[in-house]
Amino acid sequence: MSATWHSDALPEPERFGMFGVIRAIARGSLLAVITFGCLAVLLLVRLIEKPVFGLNRPITPYITQFVCRSAFVILGLPVRVTGVPMDQKGAYVANHSSWLDIFVLNAQKRIYFVSKAEVAKWPGIGWLARATGTVFITRRTTDARKHQDQFAERLDAGHQLLFFPEGTSTDGRQVLPFKSTLFQPFFNHISKVELFIQPVSVTYHAPNGFDARFYGWWGDMGFGEHLYKTLAAPRQGLVELVYHAPRRISDGIDRKQLAAQLQADVRAGLNTPD
Repeated sequence: MSATWHSDALPEPERFGMFGVIRAIARGSLLAVITFGCLAVLLLVRLIEKPVFGLNRPITPYITQFVCRSAFVILGLPVRVTGVPMDQKGAYVANHSSWLDIFVLNAQKRIYFVSKAEVAKWPGIGWLARATGTVFITRRTTDARKHQDQFAERLDAGHQLLFFPEGTSTDGRQVLPFKSTLFQPFFNHISKVELFIQPVSVTYHAPNGFDARFYGWWGDMGFGEHLYKTLAAPRQGLVELVYHAPRRISDGIDRKQLAAQLQADVRAGLNTPD
């Protein structure tokens, strides 16, 4: 399993020695116990929640939030938040740097991710994604109508969705062009209800003395090696989240204009040194 965006200059592998191995084992073991222990609780609760509430999940999202918040305590990685997540119906969009985005964004708000279908087959992450209500989509044009129906069903149920319009993760120092096709289902739904999309900028600051792209996951980087260096680091950096003003989806703009506006918002909030 690896990311797909590529760069000519990959950072040198980090070496943490025996103490790094010990830190990784200690943090990883605690994180695994909390994650998969809570996953078991979530699945048990869902056995009751699903037949009673259907798509609505009044209980299990709080279990997900607990796991995600606990992860940053275990890592010792602080999160600084500017702005407020919206209350309106609709979705969030954010830049994508690594698998850590899923934890940091889920920790702040009860949301449901929109992800490429391949993620459902990934060991570990795929199981967690399915259990927490992720919406899986393909890139086949023949599935466009099915995806529109999925989005409409979730929005009607009051779910706030979150997706990464770049379509891949990067080194965290830039924002790639947003894919406008992802926004079409929202335009198809605005005749029923007023919808908003809130852009979110996610900036990772590396630990002092480490490569500025420390938390980025891209190119041919394996998930295991990235997870290990995050767990083994002797000190952590900082994550900054900026919630921008939500943009209302209306007939006055098309999906390409909306994608460009949201991309500009996210890029403006990315706090990286020149």
